[in-house]
This record gives sequence, structure tokens and C-alpha cells, in this order.
Amino acid sequence: MINPREQEKKTDRKVEEQAAKPVAEVLEQAEEAPAEVLGRTMEPLAEVLGRVETAYAAYVEAEREVARVYKANEQQVEKAYKNAEQQANSVYEQVIGQALKVRDEAEQQAEKAYLKAKEQAEEVSRRAKEQAKKAYDESVRQSLIVRKEAIEQAWATRAEAIERAWKIFSKEKR
Repeated sequence: MINPREQEKKTDRKVEEQAAKPVAEVLEQAEEAPAEVLGRTMEPLAEVLGRVETAYAAYVEAEREVARVYKANEQQVEKAYKNAEQQANSVYEQVIGQALKVRDEAEQQAEKAYLKAKEQAEEVSRRAKEQAKKAYDESVRQSLIVRKEAIEQAWATRAEAIERAWKIFSKEKR
């Protein structure tokens, strides 16, 4: 016959062996779990960091592009100012040329009048020359005013454009 105590010991050993197997498996799985969890959490973190780095690089590039655009805008405004100034000078030169032409024509007419009537020629010539000089002086005066106004307007437009551009740029920088 089988001794109940030996039977009990055999049963206890089997139970312990069976219990030891799951415990060993559980310990093994417990050791693998943190590595797996760490691996799963590191992938999203690396992915997020990669996206952050990409976004920052895009931001820095965009900031550089904005600076380039503002510089190009400033150059265009400067070019527009120079064109306006050049046009004002061109108009000024044309008006002076026309004034000189008018003056020359008036002097020629005065000379003709002088040849027609010697006695009246001196008076007529003097008056014609005075009128020519006044016309010339007035033309020069008016052309200087027009030139000055055109330059001032071009300068004001340039200043406004640059000021607006820098206001926009400074707001975007914040």
C-alpha cells in the first residue's frame, strides 16, 4: 500500500513544479515587458522629436525666406524711388531744354524786330529779352518746384513702403 504521507509529498512536489513553471514564465515575461514597453514608447518619442526637429527647421527656413523677401521688397522700393527721381530729373531737363528753346526763339524774334525798326528795335528787344528771361525764370522756377515735389513724393512713398514692410516684419518676428 502507498503511504499517504509519501503520496502527499509527491502531490506537493507536482503542485510545486507546476506552480514553479508559471512563476518562471511570468518572471520571464515580466523581464521582457519593460523592454517591450520601452521600445514602444521610444518609437513615438523619437517620431515626435523627429517631427519637432523638422518643424523647427521649416520655421528657421521660413524666417530666412521672410527676411529675403523683406530685403527684396526694400530693394524694389529703393529702385522705385530711384526711378521716380530719374523721371523727375528727366522732366526737369526737358523743361529746361524747352525753356532754353523758347528763350532762343524769343531772342531771334527780338533780333528780327530790331532789324525792322532801328529806333523801336532797342525797346522791343529789351522788352522781348525781359519777357524771355521772365519766361525762362518762371519755367525754371516751376520745373524746380515740380522736381522738388516729385522727389518729395517719391521719398515719402519709399519711406511709407519701408515703414510698412518693417512693421509687418517686426510683427511676424514676435
